[in-house]
Amino acid sequence: MSPSVALIFAIVLFAGLLRYDPAREAKSSLALWVPVIWMFISSSRLPSQWLGGEMDQAAQAMEEGNSLDRAIYSALMALALAVLLSRSFKWGEFIRRNSALSAFLGFALLSAAWSDFPLIALKRWVRDLGDYLVILVILSDPRPMEAVRTVLRHLCYLLIPLSILFIKYYPELGIHYSYWTGAPEYVGVATSKNTLGNLCLVSGLTFFWDTATRWPNRKLRRTKQAILLNVAFLVMSMWLLHFSHSATSSVCLALGCLVILGIHSKWGNRHLGTMKVLMPASFFVYLILDFGFDMNAQFAQGLGRDPNLTGRTEIWKNLLSLHTNPILGTGYETFWLGPRLTRIWQLCGEINEAHNGYLDIYLNLGLIGLFLLLAFLISGYRTACRGLDRHSGLASLGLAAWTMLLFYSVTEAAFKNGMIWMTCLFGVLVIPVSTARRAAPVAKGLLDESPARVREPVNL
Repeated sequence: MSPSVALIFAIVLFAGLLRYDPAREAKSSLALWVPVIWMFISSSRLPSQWLGGEMDQAAQAMEEGNSLDRAIYSALMALALAVLLSRSFKWGEFIRRNSALSAFLGFALLSAAWSDFPLIALKRWVRDLGDYLVILVILSDPRPMEAVRTVLRHLCYLLIPLSILFIKYYPELGIHYSYWTGAPEYVGVATSKNTLGNLCLVSGLTFFWDTATRWPNRKLRRTKQAILLNVAFLVMSMWLLHFSHSATSSVCLALGCLVILGIHSKWGNRHLGTMKVLMPASFFVYLILDFGFDMNAQFAQGLGRDPNLTGRTEIWKNLLSLHTNPILGTGYETFWLGPRLTRIWQLCGEINEAHNGYLDIYLNLGLIGLFLLLAFLISGYRTACRGLDRHSGLASLGLAAWTMLLFYSVTEAAFKNGMIWMTCLFGVLVIPVSTARRAAPVAKGLLDESPARVREPVNL
């Protein structure tokens, strides 16, 4: 098959899935395309890169950004705000009921005051605020669980086939080569093999979760078709995950699927209390085994990999040797700039993340930021557990993503943005749901057109 024919086939496949998807909801809001586009960009490449820009990591480019990217991000954020305003979203109540997250974001904004690059810190904070706006667009939908299904499925329908297309038919786009060894790295639509692994991780979890929630109705014809489609995309996600060689994503996907399987099993329904304890307890046991018995190194060596986690332990030592402010950090998302970045590249090569989410927060926001993040994780866990008591489908997805996030962040920077972080938010935020009177259509029908309704605040 020629690359042109393969591209046409991929386009027809996506159009067919949108039109004939057995899981398709006829009443889904057009506003959901705002988070789909936003998450598509976050999970793959920047708009400027899609239009042919180079995916370099030059220090100057990292500091200045790109005007096209800013324009598109700004437009999507404006549309998300318009949708939320049309629904009379209760901002004050949301901030109050999610106080830990509000405190974390507030401190991140305040950190621009002591950053060496205050304007860049402010710009990046505003950009990352868009993640939360699009999440609120999804969760404030009159049917939040179906909205989450729709967004995640549409996103995977786009990214998974495109990644396969790039790797098999457009290798100049889907395969990179190591600067030092020349070995191929399969990246698909992403910019690195780890980002592709992250995408496959969320895709696999999404279709496994969707199958688990539909399983009780598996004898219905349409449900059976949806499950078969889920299996097909699970296989494609696993194929891509194999090529990405992301051990962290592979282990975390298995862990997330076990959490969902346990919650939706008969045993899990009878022992919800045990399930709630097992998730954080397993992470504490992992920390004890890792720091007490060096389990990570032994496990990596058993898999035939570098026992120092492909140089990560050396990177962590070098980063800590820079002696940043331990209490306040360097300022939101500005550690990897200026003279520090030059020094890091001299010590570790051209990297732009700590390969550890907890260390990344510490470097940028210090111990205060790390404490506020942990407070939000604890608060979010309690929120998801309350949803689990009410048998909320979103709670099982959120708890699985929450558990994966804890483990994934030990070797990758996954907090604040990215697919795993955003998937976790689906189940751990407390959303005051209210829809005002039908508003006049804005931006050619992007606003919700569902009948006016008001509901009391709920924990999803």
